Amino acid sequence: MIDKNILFPYKISPEYNKSVAYFSMEFAIDQSLKTYSGGLGFLAGSHMRSVFDLKQNLIGIGMLWKFGYYEQRRKADNSLQVFFREHIYSFLEDTKIRFQLVIKNQPVWVAVYHLPANTFGSAPMFFLTTDTDGNSEWARSISYHLYDKEMELKVAQGMVLGLGGAKFLEIAGLEPEIYHFNEAHAVSAIFHLWAKEKSLAKIKDRLIFTTHTPEEAGNEKHDFHFLQYMGFFGDANPHEVAEAMGVKNNIFNHSLAALKTCRKANGVSKLHGEVSRQMWGNEPDICEIDHITNAQNRKYWVVETLEKARLKGDTKKISERKKELKKRLFAEVADQAGKLFDPEVLTIVWARRFAGYKRPDLITRDIERFERLMRNNKIQIIWAGKPYPFDFSAIDIFNRLFYTSHHHPNMAVLTWYELKLLKLLKNGSDVLLNNPVVKREASGTSGMTAAMNASINLTTFDGWVCEFSDDTNSFIAPVAPAHNDQLRDKTDMENMLDLIENKILPMYYNSPADWNQMVLKSMNDVNVFFDSDRMADEYYKKMYN
Repeated sequence: MIDKNILFPYKISPEYNKSVAYFSMEFAIDQSLKTYSGGLGFLAGSHMRSVFDLKQNLIGIGMLWKFGYYEQRRKADNSLQVFFREHIYSFLEDTKIRFQLVIKNQPVWVAVYHLPANTFGSAPMFFLTTDTDGNSEWARSISYHLYDKEMELKVAQGMVLGLGGAKFLEIAGLEPEIYHFNEAHAVSAIFHLWAKEKSLAKIKDRLIFTTHTPEEAGNEKHDFHFLQYMGFFGDANPHEVAEAMGVKNNIFNHSLAALKTCRKANGVSKLHGEVSRQMWGNEPDICEIDHITNAQNRKYWVVETLEKARLKGDTKKISERKKELKKRLFAEVADQAGKLFDPEVLTIVWARRFAGYKRPDLITRDIERFERLMRNNKIQIIWAGKPYPFDFSAIDIFNRLFYTSHHHPNMAVLTWYELKLLKLLKNGSDVLLNNPVVKREASGTSGMTAAMNASINLTTFDGWVCEFSDDTNSFIAPVAPAHNDQLRDKTDMENMLDLIENKILPMYYNSPADWNQMVLKSMNDVNVFFDSDRMADEYYKKMYN
C-alpha cells in the first residue's frame, strides 16, 4: 500500500478532487529521464507539470525503459547512427511492489518505481518495468526499448502498461475514479477491470480515451487469437470480449475497443475531433468523441526575459534577447556541424519527429530552387528530429538532408533531438517550419513552444494551427488539392518556398517593425489558450467530472 497522504506534496484543489490515473507509453518530464520519443511524450510531460501547478488529484502511469527510445549519434561519415545505452536513475524510488502478469503463458514479474512530485514539479509518477529479478531475458526485454519493433514485445509492452498499471493501482490502494488512456496502448487495463467487476457497464463511467493520431500506424490492429495467446485480455472472458468489441474476421482494433468501452473520448484539436468522428462515426456503439486541444507548459518552456518583454510590449527587448538565444543555438550548430551561423541572419528551423506525413524534406524536393534559395546569404536553415529507429525510409531522408547540407555553409542537420536541444531550437529560431500533410497532424505542439519564445510559424493549415494562426501571427500556406498526392506535395512545396522568398525574407530585412509586431502578436495569441494549464483544467471539466 502507498500512503495517499504523502503522495501529493500539495493540498488538492477542490475543483480537481476527483482521482485520476493518466496512462501513457511515454512521458517527457525532464531531459534526464529518457522515457519519451516525441510529441506524445512532450504533451504528457507538459500535462504532468500542469497537474502539479494546478494541484490536481492525478497520478501518471508509464513504463521505465532500460534503453529508452534510442540515442541519436553519428557514424564515421556523420550519417545517423541508432545507438542504445542503458539508463540508470538514482532519483527514482523503488516502491518495493512486485507482482506477476501472465504473458505468453509464462509468469512475468513487474516492478514499480516512483518519481516523487517534487523532483521535477510534476504529478506523482509511477513507472513499471519487467527488467527485474526472476524474469527470463525475453520477459526482461519487454521494457528495454520504447515502441519495440518485434510484435510480441510491442503487445507485451501494452499489457504491462495496461494490465500491469491497473493491477498496480489495485495493489497500491490507489484505484482512481477515472482511468485516462492516451492512445490505445493501455487498453488492456479495461479487461482487468472488467474481469474484476464482472460487468463492462459497471466500469464504463470510469474510462476516458484520448486519440492522438489519425495515422493508421497509431491505431493498431492484431489478430484476436494472437492477443488471446499473449494473455492480452487477462481474466476477461474472450468470447464476451469478442462480442462486445464487435470483432470481425478475427481482427481486434485497439482504438475501436477503447471507443466502445469508454464513457467519452476526445481528439487533440478541433480539427482532429472532426477527423476522428469521420473516421469512427460509422462504427456502432462507440462513445461520444469530443476534442480538447493540446497545449504546452509555459512555465517549463518560456524564456523568462522574453516573457517579461512580451508583457511590456517591448519589441526591442524581444529582438535583442532573440539574438542572444540564437547565439546559444549556433554554438550547438558549430559544435555538431562545424558551421558558424550569424545571429543577424533569418533562421528557419524544422524540428519534430521524422515521419513521412510530416515531410521533413519538402522544401528541398525542387533541388534547383532550393539551392538558389540557399545561395542567398540572408537565410539559414536547421533540421533536427528523430526518425523511428527502424523506419529506414525516414532515416534515409534524414541522411539525404545531411548530405545536402555539405554543399551549404548556411544549412545544418543536428542530432541529439531531446528536450535540451528542442529548447535551443525553439528559442533560437526566427521561423519554425511545419509542413505536414493536411488532416494528418492531429495537433502538433512544436509551433506552440516556438511561438511562446518569439518564433513565427510557417505552416500548413492543420492541427492546432487552425485554432491559432492567421495572417497577423503566422505565415500560412493555402490548402493544397488533396486528390493527388504528387500534386499536393508539389503545391505545398511551391507555396512554402513562395512564402519564404516573397513574404518572410522581405519582411524580416525590409520591414523590421512589421516583423517585430508579428512576433509580439504571435506571442500574445499563444499565451493563454495554448498553455497546458488550460488543457489540464479542461480535461477535468469536460472529461473527468
